[in-house]
Amino acid sequence: MDDDIRPGRLLVATPLLEDPNFRRSVVLVVDHGQEEGTLGVVLNRPTEVEVGQILPPWADLLEGGGAAYQGVVFQGGPVALDSALALARITGADDPVGWRGLGGIPAVARIGLVDLDSPPSLLKGGVDRFRVFAGYSGWNAGQLRSEIEEGSWYVVPGEPSDVFGDDPDRLWQGVLRRQGGDLAFVATYPEDPSLN
Repeated sequence: MDDDIRPGRLLVATPLLEDPNFRRSVVLVVDHGQEEGTLGVVLNRPTEVEVGQILPPWADLLEGGGAAYQGVVFQGGPVALDSALALARITGADDPVGWRGLGGIPAVARIGLVDLDSPPSLLKGGVDRFRVFAGYSGWNAGQLRSEIEEGSWYVVPGEPSDVFGDDPDRLWQGVLRRQGGDLAFVATYPEDPSLN
């Protein structure tokens, strides 16, 4: 396991992390700086709220996707739940206006943040996946590193299927399983160890 925190990496909650905001969560790091801290979104917390209810102009960008959970808002974290941010995977070689790539690791190079204040038409036809998050997860400078050292998080590479997957309930186990070794074993950890 590599603890190199940077955009595109996943923070996977260890079984020791009992905070209900992050229990069994998978967080995509979208921004990280030594001085600024870390910003991410929880990938496996879908809500029942439709994107069209809170961001009607952006609902058209979701049409025709057919993927489960594509039209719902996800809870990105406990911070600023009254705000929204969005991620999109672009299809072309050029970066569209209103989209900023995460950078970080090559596996997620075509995934980026969407400026929800820009017209959705700027991205129409150039995006094959789109997801909206209410709120975000944030750590002050050094805070996340301390939590990792305490055993609260595993830091692993992300894949596009993690960000836009159709089965958020199984994401935690799936990400851990594909790591192999000890982390694959952690994926079998029971929800409630006292029932074991």
